[in-house]
Amino acid sequence: MMETDQHTNPVISKWLNKRPLIISGPCSAETREQLLETAIQLAGTGMVDVIRAGIWKPRTHPGNFEGIGTKGLPWLQEVKKITGLAVTVEVARAKHIEDALNFEVDILWIGARSTVNPATVQEVASALRGVNIPVLIKNPMNPDIELWIGALERIAGAGIKNIGLVHRGFSTFGNTEYRNTPMWHIAIEMKRRNPELMMICDPTHISGRREIIQSVAQKAIDLNFDGLMIESHIDPDKALTDGRQQLTPLALEKLLQSITWRKEKSGQQPYDTILEQLRDQVDLIDDELFNLLSRRMKISEQIGEYKKQNEITILQKNRWNEILEKRKQIGKTLGLSCTFIDKYLTAIHMESINHQNKVMNS
Repeated sequence: MMETDQHTNPVISKWLNKRPLIISGPCSAETREQLLETAIQLAGTGMVDVIRAGIWKPRTHPGNFEGIGTKGLPWLQEVKKITGLAVTVEVARAKHIEDALNFEVDILWIGARSTVNPATVQEVASALRGVNIPVLIKNPMNPDIELWIGALERIAGAGIKNIGLVHRGFSTFGNTEYRNTPMWHIAIEMKRRNPELMMICDPTHISGRREIIQSVAQKAIDLNFDGLMIESHIDPDKALTDGRQQLTPLALEKLLQSITWRKEKSGQQPYDTILEQLRDQVDLIDDELFNLLSRRMKISEQIGEYKKQNEITILQKNRWNEILEKRKQIGKTLGLSCTFIDKYLTAIHMESINHQNKVMNS
């Protein structure tokens, strides 16, 4: 692709450095009137920084609306001119990038269906070589952090300097509460490995229904995410794609007003000192926990030795069920959730099995 510096716009840099960064717009650009009216209303809230719109829509089943295509890009140009806001679209092919640049799109994003496929990401990366434009990378559909990292490495390898990450949840079988399970720990780990990168949350795709978008958005802000990407449509019930998860611009404004916007530090020395003292206590308790867990595994090894000598199986179902029930009751009285107790005990049990297995098969 031809080398270009058309996106070194200082206004774009200002938006990308803003915290929190708010991106909103329809799941799909359907008509010129629908896109313009949505964008104008969003701009009127004074709370939105970037207008998003799906132009090319990868759908699960054939026959569903797959986007208006390149025909919608002039509409986005008009949105920029009328609102003064930046615009962003999802790209999955080299031709998408070429068309988006020709119509002065300010920011590109790579969707979850693309991030999951290294070949697709490489095609996008190759098309971006020599181009100076911000790129946002959504997490892959399946919970594999290495695919997310691989996509980041490919885009960075193409010379893109301004890269952001978007957490939109992960597809899991049998999930009912969310459209895409948040699995916050994966996003947190991605942020830990790449602390210099902007991480924003897409509560729309996590939620799948507008009733729970606010709670997911608040959780993201509580976890120190840098912004939100929330879909908005002037008439969600008539949307051609994902109507249940879109908000009207007015509803979006009310949602953003309802969020408690937190910051990483209070900026007040006495309060930050108190926080550090509390964290020191947590560190001491963690040290004690690890020492206790180490002692527990040494006992597990002794148990393994006894089982080996007496030809007893490692897994004792009755004993395991007894531990689960007893510890759940104790945990409940101590204010710990059953979900946490299950995960905690399962992790300890598997580590204990591993220690016993080493002893019994040495």
